[in-house]
Amino acid sequence: MPLTVQLPNLAGALQTHALHGTTPPRPTPGVKFNRIAYSAAHVVAQPLAAIDPWLQCAVDWEATIAYRQHLWSLGLGVAEAMDTAQRGMGMEWPTSLELIRRSLDAARDVPGALIASGCGTDHLVLEDVMTVDEVIRGYEEQMTAIEALGGKLIIMASRALARVAKSPADYERVYDRILSQAKQPVMLHWLGDMFDPALKGYWGTDDVDKAMDTAIGIINAHPSKVDGIKISLLNKDKEIAMRRRLPATGGADGNGVRMYTGDDFNYAELIAGDGFGNDAVHGQSDALLGIFDAIAPAASAALGELAQGNLDKFHAILGPTVPLSRHIFAAPTRFYKTGVVFMAWLNGHQSHFTMVGGQQSTRSLLHLCELFRLADAANVLERPDLAVHRMKTMLALHGIES
Repeated sequence: MPLTVQLPNLAGALQTHALHGTTPPRPTPGVKFNRIAYSAAHVVAQPLAAIDPWLQCAVDWEATIAYRQHLWSLGLGVAEAMDTAQRGMGMEWPTSLELIRRSLDAARDVPGALIASGCGTDHLVLEDVMTVDEVIRGYEEQMTAIEALGGKLIIMASRALARVAKSPADYERVYDRILSQAKQPVMLHWLGDMFDPALKGYWGTDDVDKAMDTAIGIINAHPSKVDGIKISLLNKDKEIAMRRRLPATGGADGNGVRMYTGDDFNYAELIAGDGFGNDAVHGQSDALLGIFDAIAPAASAALGELAQGNLDKFHAILGPTVPLSRHIFAAPTRFYKTGVVFMAWLNGHQSHFTMVGGQQSTRSLLHLCELFRLADAANVLERPDLAVHRMKTMLALHGIES
């Protein structure tokens, strides 16, 4: 007999939902991926801390690191202290640096574990930043701290730079300075304003094509210092256009600068690629995705099939997750983290649905109910009986008893 739960529809009327999905496929042991795949990992809040959640941050370190170990066990890398970890949206720099330190320590115990860490300027008081030099010093401070721990850098987009830069030349100056000092090839990060409105006009213009010209120019000036670039514009055509322009030399391995898709709407087809050109970096994307946190087992299994040449199986596993991801990342996109943590709670990776900064309140009950339906359809509910129990608990908190 199928598991059932009474869920409200968009009109608020209750309807019986009978689970029809299956648990996520498990990856084939020993398969080495032919894409580099990072999951931007969330943090687990500490709900028993005596704090004011909107003003202070408390992290359950044990549960947070355990989730990273789960991701590594599936062959996924960890992109640490990024937007998914509520960086700049509840997680301040001192706590982010402690998160980076703990994750790097944990990674040393996992053979082959991939980890890269976000380096930004979020410790600066935004309203007090007046010059590009202050932005450079801000980046350098975090860069020094992360590299002292042995960390690889992800150069995050800077709200402060977007605020004070007057032209693309200011961006070129900042990135030239940072890249020239990096101890190992870094990942650049272009985060669209749908994720963070304060980043509107990044690279010195609202014109995406002109912004791309600036970013490509910076990469071309330092190809050996750039592992790749992650772009999160939710526009597959722009990503493909930029991917085809990346240098075919340089990068972390000398075989070219990689495109790390951050497109949580179109990741399946972007990772599969279109085979354009003679260089792999032009015809396919690697991945650095927030949605991989929520669908990690399915992502791992799909990447394993792709590595074995089973393109149809890759799409059969990953394709059904795309509607779920588009729902989680629906506008206002910056609230997607709520859906990611809700999935972790449904799947038993944390004991509560509480977030840093009280961010669990950013999505409605109806949004979460539709998320549940789509997660079932995508076959990513790892423990369906637990997921149903917890969904009923959430409903009861909203006055729907069953």
